[in-house]
Amino acid sequence: TQPFPPPPPPPPLKIFNTASTSLEPFCPKVAGEASMYTCGPTVYAPAHIGNFRAMLTYDILKRVLLHVYGMAVTHVLNLTDVDDKIINKCRETGRTRAEITDKYTEVFMSDLASLNILPADHYPKATDYIGEIVEMIQGLESKGLAYKNDDGWWYSVSSDPSYGKRVASVPLDPRSPPASDADFALWKAEKPGVDVPTALWDTPLGRGRPGWHIECSAIAKALLPPQIDIHAGGEDLKFPHHENEAAQCAGVGGEGWCGCWVHNGFVNVGTEKMSKSLNNFKVLSTACPTSLSKRAFRYLVVSSHYRSSLTYTEV
Repeated sequence: TQPFPPPPPPPPLKIFNTASTSLEPFCPKVAGEASMYTCGPTVYAPAHIGNFRAMLTYDILKRVLLHVYGMAVTHVLNLTDVDDKIINKCRETGRTRAEITDKYTEVFMSDLASLNILPADHYPKATDYIGEIVEMIQGLESKGLAYKNDDGWWYSVSSDPSYGKRVASVPLDPRSPPASDADFALWKAEKPGVDVPTALWDTPLGRGRPGWHIECSAIAKALLPPQIDIHAGGEDLKFPHHENEAAQCAGVGGEGWCGCWVHNGFVNVGTEKMSKSLNNFKVLSTACPTSLSKRAFRYLVVSSHYRSSLTYTEV
């Protein structure tokens, strides 16, 4: 018998890059390797099925890179374990920040496994990178891009002429700090009576905690090459989160930090995005209580176009 001929090589890979709004050839910085940073959940409650659409998008993209193109992929997925929602839950329940976030991190990891999602190489927690966050903010200050006021440290949008043009094209009319509404928090100063002790750090920036956007920039800089190949997340993260990340990284390391920005569409309930803030969300264990229904949800997501919206209905 004759052996089967080898399969033909795959066609050149093209990925839709949000930053350019076009399909582009995927050209990793190092041939045969891909560095990939993806935004993970805030671990104060179970993730909902809209969150898991993003996780499944990351999974399919990574499987294509690994198994179709034979690349070595380094994948980082962060876990936000300090923010306003977590602090509110600490006050409401009397539990520590770690007690809350450890519990829901475990739930998240279990849900990932139940959806047959390939594990990331790193699941960094924001609070494990306080030193790197402080160092990045100090670097931004040295470039004239960060300033301090009574509320903490802020990114100066008016000092960055490329702000609003790196990931999502956003018309801005920034004014001089500290009056600018566009400036965003890098480090939040302690608010007595509001903050909880387990979510505060004494640093050269003062006593406080990191803002949301800075954690991803600092973690990516710590765990991945200076220039990464892919950054992915839900389409709601284009602005301001990913634009802010790109600004911070450009401020300390120069332009061109990320080669390709990938964003998936929403899971909607009716005409509204599924979200915890709208209280219209379904967690995986409720929406898909059996292993078969989880497989069905995975099939629904991976067989749809990742940039289109999906609508959740109950029958």
